[in-house]
Amino acid sequence: MRKIIFAVVAMIFSTVAQAAVDSSLVSSAEKYLNSITGLTGNFVQTANGKQEKGVFSMLRPGRVRLDYDNMPVQLIADGRDLYFFDKSLDQITTVPLTSTPAGILIRENIDLRNADINVMETQSSDDTFSLKMNLRGQEGVGNMTVVFDKSPVKLNSWTVVDATGAKTDVAFNNLKTKTNFGSDYFQIQKHRTVSTSGGDSFYD
Repeated sequence: MRKIIFAVVAMIFSTVAQAAVDSSLVSSAEKYLNSITGLTGNFVQTANGKQEKGVFSMLRPGRVRLDYDNMPVQLIADGRDLYFFDKSLDQITTVPLTSTPAGILIRENIDLRNADINVMETQSSDDTFSLKMNLRGQEGVGNMTVVFDKSPVKLNSWTVVDATGAKTDVAFNNLKTKTNFGSDYFQIQKHRTVSTSGGDSFYD
């Protein structure tokens, strides 16, 4: 009898866990993300109780740039690595793009059912829906929740939770299609770089 009860309970919890992910929402997000080549617009970032604004640009595969209005800071992904450029210190901190949840959105082919992508949860409201994702096997690096408008489907915002549990919200507005960025728009000129793996290197 006890085994039967445990089996029933396990089945109930398994059903609940599966119901937390709506495959139609995953499909909608996947179709939209794969339809995007390039975007530009404005963003509002909220982290540690502070709010910052700036300009957001994205070009798939692999490239993202955030320029802040009131901070001497850039965040740039060049297709290989993600760079945090502090202009006031002339210093860059770099991490591999593949080690960040944000890298999921700018792959050449976005497959949200891929073996290395884990959609943990989906939620839906009247006007928006969201997907909470992480990189399978790299759960310790954090997770990312992406919110989309429903009609038409478009990028609304994202929330990144890093390995320490710190949360950063980024909301987008005035997003427009753009692909004709300059050839070096997603590049940083040579500066001293502090690597997260230890030691300094230089990037051209």
